[in-house]
This record gives sequence, C-alpha cells and structure tokens, in this order.
Amino acid sequence: MKHKGIILIIIGVAALAGMIIFIGPGEIEGALQRADLLYVIMAVILEFLILWLLTLRWSITTRAVSIDVRKRHLFPMLLVGMAINNLTPSARGGGEPVRAYMLGKYSRASMESSFATVIADRGLDTFPFIFLAILAIVGILLYFNLALWMVALLIVSVVIVVAAFFLALYVSVDRESGERIVNWALGIVKRFYRRNYAKIEARVRGALREFQSTMRIMLADRNVLIYGIPLSFILWFLEILRVYLIFAAFGAPVSILVIAEVFILATLIGMIPLLPGGVGAVDGIMIVFYSAAGVSPSVSAAVTVVERLISFWMVSAMGIAVLPYFGSSVAEKLMDKL
Repeated sequence: MKHKGIILIIIGVAALAGMIIFIGPGEIEGALQRADLLYVIMAVILEFLILWLLTLRWSITTRAVSIDVRKRHLFPMLLVGMAINNLTPSARGGGEPVRAYMLGKYSRASMESSFATVIADRGLDTFPFIFLAILAIVGILLYFNLALWMVALLIVSVVIVVAAFFLALYVSVDRESGERIVNWALGIVKRFYRRNYAKIEARVRGALREFQSTMRIMLADRNVLIYGIPLSFILWFLEILRVYLIFAAFGAPVSILVIAEVFILATLIGMIPLLPGGVGAVDGIMIVFYSAAGVSPSVSAAVTVVERLISFWMVSAMGIAVLPYFGSSVAEKLMDKL
C-alpha cells in the first residue's frame, strides 16, 4: 500500500510519545533545558563527519571498479539512500537499490556494477558489527540482568545477521551458487510469465555474471579491505562517541562500553522490518536500557530524543531535501515506497 510507510511512521512516533508521557514531559523538558549546547553542537558536527566518511568509504568501492564519480555527487546519493532506509519498513535495505539506481544514472555505469559497489560498501560494516556485537553480548551479561531467553534471542539475532552476510557474500562471488539461486527464481517466474521468458532469462543471467564479476574485482582490490575495514571500525566508534557527547551534554556519566552495548542492541532492533528505521521500538529500547544502567528515565529520554533528532530525523530531512538534485524519477521511487 502506497501510504503504508507513512502510517507506520505515525504508529512509531505515537509509541514514542506514549513513553514520553509515561516518563513525564515536564521532567524531560527540564532535562533538555539543562543540556550543554556546546556538546550538542559537537555531536551534530560529528554526524556530518560520519556522513562524509561514509561517502569516502563508498568512493573506495566505486574506484575499485573504475566508476567515475566525484565524492560531492556520492554524498547526496548517500543521503537519499539513508532517508529511504529510515522512512520505509524495509529492514534498512530499501535505500541500497535506489543508491545503485542514482549512481548508475549519474555515472552511466550498469545497474549491476553500481549495485555491487553499494553491497560491498554495506558489507564492510559487518566486520566491526561482529566484533562489537560479541563485546555487547558479554557486556550485557555483566551490566544488565536480562532473562535467559532474551540473551539467547540476542545471540541468535547476531548469528543470523552474520550468517546471512557470509551467505550473501558467497553467492555474490561463487558462480555455481549464484546460478542455483537464479535457476530457482527463474523457475518461479516461468510458472507465471511465459511470454518473452527466453529474453528475461538471458537478461537475468547476464546481470548475474556482471554483478559477480564486479564483486570479484572489488574483493581482489586490496584498497577495499585495507582502507575499507579500518574506516568501518572508525565509523562505528564515531557513532558511539556521538551518543557519548550527548550524554556529556546532560552531565550524565555513562560508560562508553554501556553506550556501545545499547547502540548494538538498538541496531539489531532497527533491522526488524516492522517499523521504518525502528521508529518507536529503537527509541524505547534505548530509554529502557539507559535507565537500567543507572541513568534517570528523564535524562535517558532526553538523550534519546536528541540522539535520534541528529542521527535519524536530521539525516532523513537532508536526504529528502536533496531529492530534487536527482530529478523526479528518484522522488517517485521514494514516494512509492512510503
């Protein structure tokens, strides 16, 4: 349904509003008024640095396959992709095809090559995610008194994400595995669409070969791993540091390890394709766990509100604002997803 995303955003915001009312709007407002604006400004500046480093990381994969595009053009593409991931219930994956579409349209590279650079770029996040997820699980066992089933669910979630990544990577580069997946998909298509099937089959197989070839080229390029993986670790650290600065703005002494644990947990919740960007669910998880770590509920809520305003709503607004830069076709794709 065309307006499903908008309806889900309203539901998520309503859920967050309900939690704020439960804590007490007056207490949260009082905490916001006591915030040190300098730290908040530093957090905003840090967010812009994060966005630029994300652009730099994507440029590493585009250069690996000789796609000629400047960083100043990749930057708005990244913003639009992030906005779509934030505003659609797509498990943070709906923006990647649109990023590839914009890159291909601007650089005149094939959709397959463009999409491969986006997949490789996102895949680089998995390495620090695995490390931080293990660290977070250990820390949660030490800092939080969670039920055994919740710990087990967290471990299973991390295992599923990691297994899905390596399976997707294997299929992306192994010709036989890719062919098996394509044969299965084409078998389904053939049942419902026999007209021009041979033409469709040829195009799909050709697209698979080009995509896999592009992925193999990038994986063989040492710069992708030598610079991409360390940059991904730096990006995750800066994301956690941004939250730490916001806590500092409220004078709340919170361990950066606790922040990392809650951040990873919120990231996992945000991957669930129920609400756009995990609106409501992510915010609630952050408030509950920060409160469990000893931060007052009013400060926890205030920190969460400011953090999400910077990392979620500001970035989403920027992505929507730059849509006219790419023309009406991309804007229509975004509206179709909402």
